[in-house]
Amino acid sequence: MKILYVAGREEAYSRTRIVLNALRHNGYEVVACLPPDKSFKHYPRLLLQTLLKAPGCDLVLVGFYGQLLTPLIRLLTWKPIVFDMYITTYDTMVFDREKAAPGSLKAHIYGLSDWLSYKAASLSILDSHHVIGHFGRVIHTETSKFRRLFLAVDDAVIRPGSAREPDGRFLVHFHGEYIPFHGVRHILKAAKLLEDQNVSFQIVGKGITYDEDMRLARELDLKNVSFHAPVPYAELARFMARADVCLGIFGDNARADLVLTNKVIEAIGVGKPLITRRNAPVQELLQHEESVYLVDPANPQALADAILRLKNDDVLREKIARNGHAIFQRFCTIKNFGAELKALLDGVMGRKPAP
Repeated sequence: MKILYVAGREEAYSRTRIVLNALRHNGYEVVACLPPDKSFKHYPRLLLQTLLKAPGCDLVLVGFYGQLLTPLIRLLTWKPIVFDMYITTYDTMVFDREKAAPGSLKAHIYGLSDWLSYKAASLSILDSHHVIGHFGRVIHTETSKFRRLFLAVDDAVIRPGSAREPDGRFLVHFHGEYIPFHGVRHILKAAKLLEDQNVSFQIVGKGITYDEDMRLARELDLKNVSFHAPVPYAELARFMARADVCLGIFGDNARADLVLTNKVIEAIGVGKPLITRRNAPVQELLQHEESVYLVDPANPQALADAILRLKNDDVLREKIARNGHAIFQRFCTIKNFGAELKALLDGVMGRKPAP
């Protein structure tokens, strides 16, 4: 099968890279139409390339960010379209970044972009049944053309590595873009509670709430937290390998109820015990005290207690790390992600699986 892959993000972007690797791993011939960066100004060129190249391909796979692309691509070709929605515009702009209030005109426009892209595609992909159901309720539509596909990360890079030499401290790792649903402020407050417990934190990244969180860090006068600028992906894996525990998300906005997030998959991918906030998408993949340690959102004391629990219980810590990594190997490697994606693409084309 020859696949035209059109995405609104460049090849270096994590989701774009994962999908390309998965397609090529399964032997597809891939014609890629990708921008050099995330700017919308490249979309007219992407659409022109689609018009010219789609006739020679069997199927069009639209990647992130495709809500603006998918309806227009449907006007350019009647080839089957699979839309890797990844995240919804409505949830991101209304629930996370709070650019519009629920029920407002802008919110309806964001929802309309999600609905149009879903209707234009032959099949669409999201990462949890919970989010698929939520989409149907919020957008007021049926969801029969959705399929769940768990997140994956590049397991050639995100894999267990060498631990640091014992130094008497318990090291907790977090990385991210300081998006509101990450809840970095709750991590900082938990760190303050653990200043006298020989627990250190390393936080990697920069983003939307960075300045606000740095002000909080100064107010708290934190002595056990080191902040690091964003690092290349391979270096990120080394940061995680040095840690005793990795953290997911802890925000309490509506967006945080709906995400699995790459950092959850990356933590279990490097074989580290993961602590993250409780929500339905995470619990579709992981189980509390078996493959993850779950805490209530926006609760620094609960996070601090969880860190101490794992610090003082080697057996539980190692069990969560071992079981989490086993689930990663089963669902979230490029090989297994690619096999699931192949089944979806073949199904759209009416192809039966190989015996």
